Amino acid sequence: MDSNLNIDTALVGRLIATQFPHWKDLAVRPVEFGGWDNRTFHLGDEMTVRLPSAAAYSLQVEKEHRWLPRLLPLPIPTALAMGVPAENYPWHWSVYRWIEGETAKRERIASLSQFATDLAAFLVALQHVDPIGGPAPGQHNFFRGGPLSVYDGEARQAIAALNGRIDTDAASAAWEAALAATWHGAPVWFHGDVSWGNLLVRQGRLSAVIDFGTSGVGDPACDLAIAWTLFEGKSREAFRARLSADEAMWARGRGWTLWKALITVAGHIGVNPVEVEKSRHVIDEVLADHAHGA
Repeated sequence: MDSNLNIDTALVGRLIATQFPHWKDLAVRPVEFGGWDNRTFHLGDEMTVRLPSAAAYSLQVEKEHRWLPRLLPLPIPTALAMGVPAENYPWHWSVYRWIEGETAKRERIASLSQFATDLAAFLVALQHVDPIGGPAPGQHNFFRGGPLSVYDGEARQAIAALNGRIDTDAASAAWEAALAATWHGAPVWFHGDVSWGNLLVRQGRLSAVIDFGTSGVGDPACDLAIAWTLFEGKSREAFRARLSADEAMWARGRGWTLWKALITVAGHIGVNPVEVEKSRHVIDEVLADHAHGA
């Protein structure tokens, strides 16, 4: 987040009052889980306001307003209005219809295997949306959906930095396998950040998928990371089976997951032990999966 920005209810209230005065009397309050790329607030009972927290995320606003309507009627956010820079806030911002549900913490999920199957079915449906003209991987989504090689330097640097803390030989082997599993398919829609905080649950079941800021058209393997960050055992198998993911796609999915976990551990040692522990577990899961499939 830009440390010079103070994104709070007062700012949101001023932006709404000046740009959308028909909503100015609605209460503004923070949501329980506001995310990192954006700061999110309730607007009344039926809407949310989302403001990018840094310049790197601001490119995603106009993209979502342009392309989300094409992805309907999938259970995703509906964009209602786009605000412009004002009140010392420098970027475009959004108003969305509120979707009922809670973020997908494991204790809220009735059956992890059923949840995995439902999520995979959503991703399959997303991949079948017409991709013509959709946004190709680029800076707007941190190159999700493109070749893993864009992060080769980062991954290798992190592996070297973690020598003695992880099995660097196994990590290098899994990374090399992911790079070698070249994608040859036709471009399809992908979400780009399938994580528990972007999945909503109602009555124990998947109810919606939110935050399409890193979405685009390309290789959908980046959407597989949840297989190692949330699922395990039978639920991971159910997820893969419903996606019909072949060995190459699965290897690239491991690669995307491994890269993110490696740079998280390398960047948080001595700073955030909770994040380090969670990402260490993900690395162990990825390396075990690679060894099992090798």
